[in-house]
Amino acid sequence: MATSLDVDSATKLRKLQESNETVIRMGVIGYGYWGPNIVRNFHGQERSRVVAICDKSPKSLQRARQSYPEIRAIDECNDMLTATDIDAIAIVTPVWTHYELAKIALENGKHVFVEKPFTCTTAQAEELIELAERKNLKIMVDHTFLFTGAVKRIKEFIDNGTLGDLYYYDSTRVNLGLFQHDVNVLWDLAPHDLSIMDYLIKDKPEAIVATGERHLNGVADIAFLTLYYPNNMIGHINVNWLSPVKVRTTLIGGEKKMLVWNDLEADEKLKIYDKGVQMSGDGVYQLLVSYRSGDMWAPRVEQVEALKLEAAYFVDCIVNNKKPFNDGVAGLHVVRVLEAADQSLQQRGKVIRL
Repeated sequence: MATSLDVDSATKLRKLQESNETVIRMGVIGYGYWGPNIVRNFHGQERSRVVAICDKSPKSLQRARQSYPEIRAIDECNDMLTATDIDAIAIVTPVWTHYELAKIALENGKHVFVEKPFTCTTAQAEELIELAERKNLKIMVDHTFLFTGAVKRIKEFIDNGTLGDLYYYDSTRVNLGLFQHDVNVLWDLAPHDLSIMDYLIKDKPEAIVATGERHLNGVADIAFLTLYYPNNMIGHINVNWLSPVKVRTTLIGGEKKMLVWNDLEADEKLKIYDKGVQMSGDGVYQLLVSYRSGDMWAPRVEQVEALKLEAAYFVDCIVNNKKPFNDGVAGLHVVRVLEAADQSLQQRGKVIRL
């Protein structure tokens, strides 16, 4: 017997089809921690519907069936990857599974939305990018922070020259857990900042240094990553699964102004400080240092769920054949840095050229 939810969903889908509007039919692989958010946002879009959910966990599938009785829930994804009634696949599984699942989906003519990080290696990423281009399919990597109001405002301030030439990007992203067993803390947490930096900063890093240590389960649970850019720009990322407190703070220093982004703040997530340092005089011993200390202001930041915007953007890119800015190439940039970071980490902070 059909539930009212079944009827409502079927009615919406039929109306969209009758209006000749393209409806993107999604299959979602993985319904663990992040999967329910992916399903909710794609199923709630005006021009997309989730038609199948796959997870190997019986408990996860039971949760999916209770929340979405109108969506078929399965424990094997092969049928989903080859199904003719699915246009795009969202891959929300451990990173070591991304390449194989994305490759099968692309080979079967399906667009791919894949959780970060994109793949385990640059070679895998490059192969998937080439395959998608050959088949005229879209790849989007789930770099959700790029769709937040805070990051969009920061990009505005960088692009319009409010901050001036950038001096540094310094991020602290720490908390107690969630411990991963298949990747270290760099692969778990650093992709957030690496994708943000790749989006905000025009230049690409030339070299990196990574240090860290493992304490509990055989993989690094605390790490420090430094990225060297042209023109004396430097980036630093502190990631940690062993912090007694949760911190999500980023400092961006510019020639003209400095910015603080505290993502845990409910209201004033961004603060811009009219502070700086100026040097005058000739020669090392004649240099005079002067400090500028002006006003601080907190710009308005759009309060919209980032994943909702990202899901709508993915659907729009498919429907209107647009290239996503967080595409496979953007995902490749992050994976390339993570690979180099692992090399540096294993050699206790050796400088790795990119």
